[in-house]
Amino acid sequence: MPKKNNYVIDSFALIGYLEDESFAQKMETLLRQAEKGRFRLYMHVLHLGEVYYISLREKGQGMADLAYRRIKRFPVQFIETINEGLLLSAATLKARYPISYADAFAAALARVHHAALLTGDPEFRILEQEGAVDIYWLV
Repeated sequence: MPKKNNYVIDSFALIGYLEDESFAQKMETLLRQAEKGRFRLYMHVLHLGEVYYISLREKGQGMADLAYRRIKRFPVQFIETINEGLLLSAATLKARYPISYADAFAAALARVHHAALLTGDPEFRILEQEGAVDIYWLV
């Protein structure tokens, strides 16, 4: 189980949870613990949008809307702004590592909040290996 006080959820974690991937039960446990106040969960709305467009493309409007409404009820603090610190951190990570720009924002948000990133996306391995971000691996 997690040892940090703060965690950032990326789109990989949410999509896998919604699609009942092998780590869905682990995510369910984390969400319940966050609801009890054991730690904080953060997610940038950029990633919520990413989950929405992937759901829309793969499952259609009805499922995308359902997923969106469900996620908005999670015990997650949704970050709706991009301040200069987050912007520059994400841009720096994108410049240094072979990750998507959205993933750079997930990693940057984790850094800004002194949080571990909840993910299973192997794209983040290099960041963890080089100490750029702490990862709590779901898979």
